[in-house]
Amino acid sequence: QVQLVESGGGLVQTGGSLRLSCEASGPIRTMHVMGWYRRAPEKQRALVATISSGGITNYVDSVKGRFTISRDITKNTVYLQMNSLKPEDTAVYYCNVHAETSDWFVNDYWGQGTQVTVSA
Repeated sequence: QVQLVESGGGLVQTGGSLRLSCEASGPIRTMHVMGWYRRAPEKQRALVATISSGGITNYVDSVKGRFTISRDITKNTVYLQMNSLKPEDTAVYYCNVHAETSDWFVNDYWGQGTQVTVSA
């Protein structure tokens, strides 16, 4: 069973920074795309950023220039460095991993979510 453990959320003032981490464990054969999504209050979960196995990154327009996604393949960990945070970044942030496990199946896996709150 693949498990994702997230950390790093919290309360920060406008303009502040936070760094989210997500470590994957379990029978992972190959880690493909890793990413972060968020669900703001009364909204649907939406993509924030992704990073491919080759290190290619993709960001939603609203976070470009402020957020940076990175990964440590040796640790099966993905990070999201969030700078210049705004109140509209307030949301529950979820880690997502698209991975192949030892039984040759490819699936999407989700973390439990971590709350990020940005005060005005």
